[in-house]
Amino acid sequence: MDSVITLERFSKGKTYQEYLASGIRNQDQFEENYQGLVISEEQQTALSELVAQPNGPHHMVIIGEDWCPDVYRGMPVGVRIAEALGIEVRIFERDQNTDMIAEYLKDGEFESIPVYVFYNTEHVELGHFIERPALANEQMDQLYEVLGDMRPEAISQRIGHMPSEDEIKQARAEGRERYLEWQRTSETWANWRVAAVDEVIELLRGAL
Repeated sequence: MDSVITLERFSKGKTYQEYLASGIRNQDQFEENYQGLVISEEQQTALSELVAQPNGPHHMVIIGEDWCPDVYRGMPVGVRIAEALGIEVRIFERDQNTDMIAEYLKDGEFESIPVYVFYNTEHVELGHFIERPALANEQMDQLYEVLGDMRPEAISQRIGHMPSEDEIKQARAEGRERYLEWQRTSETWANWRVAAVDEVIELLRGAL
């Protein structure tokens, strides 16, 4: 079947700077993850070799939503990859482009984001990446340890009585602050960014 992401549709997507200027949430996290990733010399060499191939990557789509941690980590990584390749990237919001995400359901079921889609110069898809690298899935228990159990019954056990709505909100706000600090300082979180670059390199090598 022909994709709904035609060249004409691609041209109507936002540039990354337009996306950042569109009033998104978590803008600080987008910027931290963009600045926090350095493409290694080895990765840059591999990406340069891929883009130099006759059928190599020419442009790229990223589908996401600004509230999602996988997106505010992963979209800047995708943009860094596009910059390293020297290709154009356009951003599309998932919930405003349901026909797009329908083509890239994780396990054929879930609207997981971000999604990277790579195309050659003829706008033929070379491959796509969904949500997060395998390393992140393997290490997801570390994230849950940082957040803690935010169910009301778990909060009740910690504070010794049934929590009020305000106490639930406070506990969840404290969990979010722990989570954001972990993102800023954790080697694990930083390694997930690097692993996404490596997976994209392998994806494109497999396609080419």
